[in-house]
Amino acid sequence: MPQIDADRFLRDLKELRRIGAYKTGVHRPTYSPQDMESRRWLMERMAEIGLEPSIDGIGNVYGRHRSPGPHLLAGSHIESQNQAGWLDGALGVMAALALARAGLPVDVAAFADEEGHFEGGFLGSKSIIGALPEEEIDRSRSRNDGTPLREALAAAGLAGKPRMQLEPGRHKGFFEMHIEQGTQLERAGRRAGVVTGIVAIWQWRITIEGMQDHAGGTTMAERRDAGLTAVRLLSMIDREMPKACGARSTWTTGRISVEPGAPSIIPGRADILFQFRDIDVATLDRMEACLRACVQESNCRERCEAMLTNISKSLPAPCDTAMMAALDSAAERHAPGLWQRMPSGAGHDAQYIARVMPVSMLFTPSIGGISHHWAEDTKEEDLALCCQILADAAETYLKG
Repeated sequence: MPQIDADRFLRDLKELRRIGAYKTGVHRPTYSPQDMESRRWLMERMAEIGLEPSIDGIGNVYGRHRSPGPHLLAGSHIESQNQAGWLDGALGVMAALALARAGLPVDVAAFADEEGHFEGGFLGSKSIIGALPEEEIDRSRSRNDGTPLREALAAAGLAGKPRMQLEPGRHKGFFEMHIEQGTQLERAGRRAGVVTGIVAIWQWRITIEGMQDHAGGTTMAERRDAGLTAVRLLSMIDREMPKACGARSTWTTGRISVEPGAPSIIPGRADILFQFRDIDVATLDRMEACLRACVQESNCRERCEAMLTNISKSLPAPCDTAMMAALDSAAERHAPGLWQRMPSGAGHDAQYIARVMPVSMLFTPSIGGISHHWAEDTKEEDLALCCQILADAAETYLKG
């Protein structure tokens, strides 16, 4: 079996952590100077181990292995959420680099904007499979400051570069290693999680129209308060959704804003961003029906009208059975009884790569379940262990 250089793997992670360092985490928003510095650093590491490094017009960094096939693809992303953790994404790319360094025929990929700093998100993985049209790039804006994506690409020195696509038939499958971003493994005393599938995320906007008016001169009987309607609607959704959801479903109100947002003015408009997640399409359909029924009931009862608009619907991505079996065997070899199968509650680049090849994922425990925060962390011994599990599974799958 291939032997991972654990010391070098951990050293790479720590070196990358210094780029955009923030407290114990990092701050590397997509296409920021820190993000582009990290991409250049990665290309240097790729060249050192004999990969052919390149960066394309959407920011994907790709290290092509020079050996004859069959090949594997492995990686993740290296930009971060704002003031966030040092492992989310970066772990998968450094693990892929470690696999290639150990002699496995692995192409290493760091996809751009998995974290969704720009509207649409998953720009790199969508682009590399041919699912990112030019029109979407034209429309996309930064969620942080509204900068058009075209302008951000130009400022990062990427304008005019061609966007690469995966070579058909080159890869037997895609492996992605990632932190769990939850507490299941830690609570169970497990050291590795073999992912069974990646959830779909269905995102919605709920807009409520009322009447802006004076907070003192307008009686309670006369009011059309969009803010109060929003609160009551969300309470209804939270009460009704458990009747439609599955055991691992989640739903989240990510933003509520009211206009004009002054203490002495009755809100005339409310805007809500809402999402739900599950790995089962039938469950997602039930949750959508529940959401629509709640909006309809609200419109029958309230003085303010709520309008529901779908923003996006991703597809769930089941992991490949042969790749999972290889991970199972490797996990049992290196951590007997200390691993489990589990779904991913978060979205990952793997769910887009799954449209063109088999995929699998391996989770490491997250200390305290913390993620998307600078305190995110995992024990070094668990990082090294899971990287070795990944290497063994990769070799087993290639030979199968």
